[in-house]
Amino acid sequence: MNTTLLVCIGNIGRGDDGLGWAFADRLQGADGVDIVCRYQLQVEDAELISNYLQVWFVDASHRQIPGGFECETLGTEGQFAFTTHSLHPSAVLQLCEQLYQHRPEARLLAISGHAFGLGKVLSATGRDHLEKALAYFLLHQAEP
Repeated sequence: MNTTLLVCIGNIGRGDDGLGWAFADRLQGADGVDIVCRYQLQVEDAELISNYLQVWFVDASHRQIPGGFECETLGTEGQFAFTTHSLHPSAVLQLCEQLYQHRPEARLLAISGHAFGLGKVLSATGRDHLEKALAYFLLHQAEP
């Protein structure tokens, strides 16, 4: 098993909401990284991330982010709210720490999307932001 996990979130049937899964597709077979795709995060993902030293959550953002993406280091404080629909990555991290006494280094890589309507095609803007986010990840993945 690798020490780094990519948790790529999204819906490939909703245009740029598929940016997380497109990120995963581009990195399939990359050395040193395990990859999973999710439509949304669930409580069970706390157990999954407990097996890794480093976790990157990758998701599309509706916000227009300068540069096309942003990377945030996650803590376990705040953002914990359980609904039947989804959890924020920091909530999964908090559950991991509480249930498994382990807190992997965690980052949220948000990729700015442009078009979120029905369809499996990424927008040109989304594809451009995806390339920038991939370059960033490949440069920074080994950093603690």
